[in-house]
Amino acid sequence: MSLYSIAPHTPFLPCLVEAVMDGRLLGGWDRSGPFWLSDVTIILPTRRAREALADAFAAHPQFSGLLPDMRTFGGEVEDEEPFLPPFEAPALPASASRLQRRLKLSALVAGWASTVEGRAAFSTPPTAAEIFSMADSLGTLIDDLIIEERSPADIRALGGEMAQELGNYWQQTLQFLDIALNAWPAWLRDQELADAASLRGLRLERQANALRFLFGDRPVIAAGSTGSIPATARLLKAIAELPRGAVVLPGLDMAMSPDMHEALLDPATNPHGHPQYGLAQLLRRFGAGVGQVTELCRSSHPRTALVNLALAPTARTALWSEQRLPDAMVAEALAGVATIQARNEDEEARAIALAGRDALERELTVGIVTPDRNLARRIAAELRRFDIVVDDAAGTPLFHASAGRLARQILNLASGNCAPVDLLALLRNRATTLDGERGALVALADDIDLGLLRGQRPAPGMAGLRAMLAAHLAGKLKYPARKLTPARGAEIAALFDRLEAAIAPLLVLLQAPLLAASELAEALGQSLVALSPEAPLPGREAFQAWVEDMRTLAGQGHRFAPRGLEDVLAALMTGAEVRHRVPEDRRSDIAIWGQLEARLMSPDLLVLASLNEDKWPGAADPGPWLSRGMRLGAGLEPPERMQGLAAHDFAQGLGNHQVILAYAERVGASPSLPSRLVQRLDAFVGEGAAQALRARGRVWIDQARQLDAVATVRPAARPAPNPPVHARPRKLSVTEIETLMRSPYDLYAKHVLKLKPLDALGEDPDARERGTIIHAIFARFVDDNIDPAAPDAFNRLMAIAAEEFAGLEAIGERRDIWLRRFATAATQFLEFEQGRAHLVAARHAEVSGRWDLRLVEPFTITGQADRVDRLANGTLEILDFKTGSPPSPGAMKAFEAPQLPVEALMAVHGGFKDIAPADTSALTYIKIGLGPDAFRSSSFALPEGMSVMEVADAVFARMQAQIDYFLMHETPLPSRLLPVKAQRFAGAYDHLARVAEWTAVDGEDEP
Repeated sequence: MSLYSIAPHTPFLPCLVEAVMDGRLLGGWDRSGPFWLSDVTIILPTRRAREALADAFAAHPQFSGLLPDMRTFGGEVEDEEPFLPPFEAPALPASASRLQRRLKLSALVAGWASTVEGRAAFSTPPTAAEIFSMADSLGTLIDDLIIEERSPADIRALGGEMAQELGNYWQQTLQFLDIALNAWPAWLRDQELADAASLRGLRLERQANALRFLFGDRPVIAAGSTGSIPATARLLKAIAELPRGAVVLPGLDMAMSPDMHEALLDPATNPHGHPQYGLAQLLRRFGAGVGQVTELCRSSHPRTALVNLALAPTARTALWSEQRLPDAMVAEALAGVATIQARNEDEEARAIALAGRDALERELTVGIVTPDRNLARRIAAELRRFDIVVDDAAGTPLFHASAGRLARQILNLASGNCAPVDLLALLRNRATTLDGERGALVALADDIDLGLLRGQRPAPGMAGLRAMLAAHLAGKLKYPARKLTPARGAEIAALFDRLEAAIAPLLVLLQAPLLAASELAEALGQSLVALSPEAPLPGREAFQAWVEDMRTLAGQGHRFAPRGLEDVLAALMTGAEVRHRVPEDRRSDIAIWGQLEARLMSPDLLVLASLNEDKWPGAADPGPWLSRGMRLGAGLEPPERMQGLAAHDFAQGLGNHQVILAYAERVGASPSLPSRLVQRLDAFVGEGAAQALRARGRVWIDQARQLDAVATVRPAARPAPNPPVHARPRKLSVTEIETLMRSPYDLYAKHVLKLKPLDALGEDPDARERGTIIHAIFARFVDDNIDPAAPDAFNRLMAIAAEEFAGLEAIGERRDIWLRRFATAATQFLEFEQGRAHLVAARHAEVSGRWDLRLVEPFTITGQADRVDRLANGTLEILDFKTGSPPSPGAMKAFEAPQLPVEALMAVHGGFKDIAPADTSALTYIKIGLGPDAFRSSSFALPEGMSVMEVADAVFARMQAQIDYFLMHETPLPSRLLPVKAQRFAGAYDHLARVAEWTAVDGEDEP
């Protein structure tokens, strides 16, 4: 048996080529003829490795131009078929696709969930998306059983072996798992199909059996595989047993002692996460030990020994103090290694891009390895800053690709009854053309946004949008943000017709009580083509292929109600990828690889990125059905097995001549730890050497931070525009007096720039709308002159409320809730009015007022008081109904809540229509809330020793000074001059004033 290994510090493929060309791996095969190399067969793990091996042969000085026969393990069927023996073998069954399995298992899961046992197992009935996700997790368990060659009996046996420990819950789980263990295989047999993993194992088995017939005594070399799949391990063993067969292992620790080798074979020592675990298991399948493996390219480097010691099994870390290498040897081992310790992922990507760019300028090749696709995209984007187009071989999930995003927007529009947000999201997608000119569609979308939807609430569906358009053209909409001409209205109506026709397949489908996954995909595909027939759309081909696959499975799978469809679509698209097109201007000397693709590669500079815990290695997740102990009990590998493979990739990567290790201290919004692999390396080499690695990487961190830095940082200043005096307002409302005191900038934006805040698109009725309705209810009660003590007062008040809340018919559930809650407020309101009825001579509701002042120039104060009551003693009481919070007592006493005092001034000067001038003796806030205290009154907090009119006079003096200073002179108008400290929401013009930029500079709290 010919077994070899190539150490991590030795470039794998060049060593392999050299060993082939000098005959060491050929077992004495004749190399005298011109075509001898074509008689050699070499099998590698990946196609990328095969391409790189071809380049390595081409670069060899003795290469004559004829390549060996190069193949891959587990490649496509057409790659594996040449392995089949020259005798007739039974035809293999067709493969059941992953999508086909998902649909079939979903029907089985849904059927079980509807049984008595199923209903008892779930606290709530699973949604369609949850059913499809459970089907996928069952499929993963099926693949695990097939790949590791275990049977359903091994799972069922757990009930007997662990009955006391697992109890009734396991019996319930086992009933559910029968879907995977019994029903699915039975269905495959009925359909004459097989799982892809099963077929792959059968093909590998056939290849192993056919080797002697196909190759005879010709050289066959299997290189770079760890044999983690049992069927692959048997094929490797069969190759090693050929007359001229050879197996070349990647990075076997040749210094591994027999004791350590035995420990890696003992599950009790938990060796699964060790980088040598997979190779040790492979040697056991070969019936061989480390001593029977030959180092193919004999060389030594202290880094390999250092890494092997640093990643030793946990039990052997106690020997570190004895095994630690001398400082000089550590320095030699780590020469060419640097660590980038970035603050966040953005900085990590930028630093890596800068390191890659520097290497390219020195005419070096660069490989970047990361399991994190988001970081890969960041790095690719950063490299584009330097006009470096990198080939990122990984794809994008179809659900998140441009085609998937458009499909989601179409689905949301149809299932959401053409809600405003969904409508504009779809119209503003660049791929949406509706078979027209994109620029014209954008202009129509703007008109729909501002003319029909802002501040409005259309009824559901396309009918609601058409009714809103008709109301606008008839002049019945209140305060539209943009006026539409009849001609423009006709264009919008035509757009609505085209849009409705485009999504008609979905609209019709969503009327059905239940639908199949294939029906949803078919309707979605038709709508996407109608909305975007020819526009550039990345992922269009993959989306159409997914639709076609779903069409071939018509009617299969769980039938579900049309609810939560975006989650359903995400589950149905799981596994569908959009492969990146190789850019024409991409460079061949730099690439971004996944961990599998990077195996056997030896660029001049290798960057190992995303070295964060739970990324590299990933979290050890055993799945939802079997715990780690259950998996071991059933003979399956535990989840740490994948961590062992990640550790092996790390060790192999560290063998490169120049290496950069990179990780971020924060991932997303959370702190993150460096990978356990990095932590072990740091602990073994010592703090001094670890800091030296980071000092080398610091150059890229510093450059990354300087890349977008400026020489002089000028903090953002508080905006303070200073418009001409004649442009400043000469009329303010009573509520704007407080705005003048607190934020003059807001008056500048509103009255000088004429900017009006737009209502949020598709905004539901909120506290402001509820407050408007409640004001109208109480005003009508007073205008109708209803006696609060009358027996029918409550019923009449509730009848008014029902009429006012009727405008919320589009959201009937919230209307009913508000109406029920208002009943408590109505009862307390009547009690309040009855308690003061003997004090009130006349009530006035929603009273408009105007007060003309004679200052440097004429100035007008306007406003509308919620209630002004003339009391029996001839004075007035002004009431303000609040659905929000009244001002704080401190603000009232500091004259920072001027609205009611100014209304008192208006009243004494005869500013209110139909109310004779009089002093005000009481200012009252009425808080309309929820719960038992739905109606609560409070008096204006007066400074000690002052009356209402004295407070009003003090407010007038301050108001007059503010008007004179800010509006009658060219004085800058600052933002947030006197902010409300407890205010939790942003002001209408805070974004325009860039408040978030300068409040931190000035040390102020955020709003």
